[in-house]
Amino acid sequence: MNSMYRQGRMKTDSVNEERGAIMKTLILYATKHGATREIAQRIADRMDDAAIHDLGQSNIPDFIGFDCIVVGSSIYAGMIRKEAKVFLSQNADTLGNKKFGLFLSGMDATRGKDFFDSNIPQSILQNAKVTSFLGGIYDPQKAGLIERFIMKAAAKQSKYTDTIDDGKIEEFIEALQA
Repeated sequence: MNSMYRQGRMKTDSVNEERGAIMKTLILYATKHGATREIAQRIADRMDDAAIHDLGQSNIPDFIGFDCIVVGSSIYAGMIRKEAKVFLSQNADTLGNKKFGLFLSGMDATRGKDFFDSNIPQSILQNAKVTSFLGGIYDPQKAGLIERFIMKAAAKQSKYTDTIDDGKIEEFIEALQA
């Protein structure tokens, strides 16, 4: 497993060197307020042949037509979204036979490794080509009263904050394609 906690900008060709063809990637995400969807879209925009799908919606595309799977989830109160947890547990064997990466989004990047370790079974983490905590967005207009209170009291945040790290997104893609 390659955990991405470095900085820097890297090349983002989505060429599968083993086959000399474009690598088809399916990006699946679970989001509460949209930051994880934003990260999924930024990843897809940097790849030649990528599709994105919200795990909160039905009809998840069949994996057969994809060379690579990316799964992302937001973190709230230290937990990944239920739909991501269910998807990972139900598809652990299939993911073990595919090139795949995992990303998390949230506001506390200092605990990224802890969030992976406490939310995702080691068997899945060991099969992932790359894992990365890619930042998040706090938008008080999308947060409920309790969320705003917690963010203000615990994190000392009360205004819009975007910590999505495009450099880490580039590194994530590079490691996935290596």
